[in-house]
Amino acid sequence: MTGSTGAAGKQAGEKAPPSVPAVRVPRRRGTELALILLAVLLSVYGYCHVGLAKNDAVPPDAAGYGAGLGVLALLAHVAVRFRAPYADPLLLPIAVLLNGLGLVLIYRLDLETPSDEAAPTQLVWSTLGVGLFIVFVLFLRDHRVLQRYAYLSVVAALILMILPIFFPAVNGARIWIRIGGFSIQPGEFAKILLAVFFASYLAANRTALKYTGRKLWKLQLPTMRVFAPILAIWLISVGVLVLETDLGTSLLFFGLFIVMLYVATGRGSWIAIGLVLAAAGAFVVASFEPHVHSRVEDWLHPFASIDAGDGATQLAQSLFAFAAGGMLGTGLGLGHSILIGFAAKSDFILATAGEELGLVGLTAVFLLYALLVERGYRAGLALRDPFGRLLSIGLASIVALQVFVIAGGVMGLIPLTGMAMPFLAQGGSSLVTNWVIVAILVRVSDRARGSLPPEAPAQTPAAAEAAS
Repeated sequence: MTGSTGAAGKQAGEKAPPSVPAVRVPRRRGTELALILLAVLLSVYGYCHVGLAKNDAVPPDAAGYGAGLGVLALLAHVAVRFRAPYADPLLLPIAVLLNGLGLVLIYRLDLETPSDEAAPTQLVWSTLGVGLFIVFVLFLRDHRVLQRYAYLSVVAALILMILPIFFPAVNGARIWIRIGGFSIQPGEFAKILLAVFFASYLAANRTALKYTGRKLWKLQLPTMRVFAPILAIWLISVGVLVLETDLGTSLLFFGLFIVMLYVATGRGSWIAIGLVLAAAGAFVVASFEPHVHSRVEDWLHPFASIDAGDGATQLAQSLFAFAAGGMLGTGLGLGHSILIGFAAKSDFILATAGEELGLVGLTAVFLLYALLVERGYRAGLALRDPFGRLLSIGLASIVALQVFVIAGGVMGLIPLTGMAMPFLAQGGSSLVTNWVIVAILVRVSDRARGSLPPEAPAQTPAAAEAAS
């Protein structure tokens, strides 16, 4: 009796194992604000530098340009601070800096074409893009809501891709809807909708895609009952784009499909199969489509027109611009990339960056894109829900694939495809779409970094033993 009482007293006198405190995730909104201010200052500096280089004077509207960009950035920051306080602090500043640099480059090229100014219109599209960013951050409280609209998204995407067929071709491709002086590129919006559908379907069927079906060598083939719906949607979307001769977006959708399939199943063989199918499809299309065939020939022989006495093509002028830039560049406003022609502000704007900022500046731009993609991947991998993980990685992959396809084309590494460099190039549809992508990544990263109430911390071995 005494022994049992002593044992009970001993147990009562012992202290309970300390609980593991919840980890406090830093919000880093002050870091985000500082980086945004730096991005705005760098953009204004570039704007002033162009004016001094071309006209020996600071542009008279430099203060207005800086104030406008700064107000847009600060409004976006306020929305993030109050609605997504745990969001990644690098996503918004990177978008602001890339958008600001794009405005500077377009303004610089506008000085060579005073009758065709694009910077004011691009600033309007920037305002609309930031406005949609704020709307998404304020009202999309949970990214998983998008999963409910997966099939509505794919229907809307197919409609958006089909519509340009009924409008005249522009520069050999039917990718625009033009009504009066207004034009949009529906395929830019379709890529987000398809990413939502792919993420939803693959998240719901990832186990069946990975473990069911027949095994061919080292590849586990899924059953057609599971694989057929998503394959059919992809084939329809790519087929429509081929009819529109929009091979850049076709390649983007194909790459998005393969990347998300690989992430969902974890099987690297899908990457190999995707590369083989992409090469085969490109060979077939290039053999029978004159517009694409001419681009392949231009890629294989970029200086053939010069040898024939017909002058340099756009690709040749782009290569000359990169070569002229050297290591440090000619300086903003001091290049000659306008010789590229009508596409200097859109498809080939990277050539202006390469010539006037040099290899060092161009590397910095690529690092900004790489960091943006990496933060998107990081947010996705930190999530537990499969839909959010696939959506975040898919959206970040859209940016990565666009940069690869466009940079590879203007540098002569792959044939030209005719797409817009994210945030840099002239084009309202592309700019608005990329701001929406960043908004969704901000929302995903907010959840990933702890905007929801934290879960109960894992018990230590001592606590688990005491509880038992």
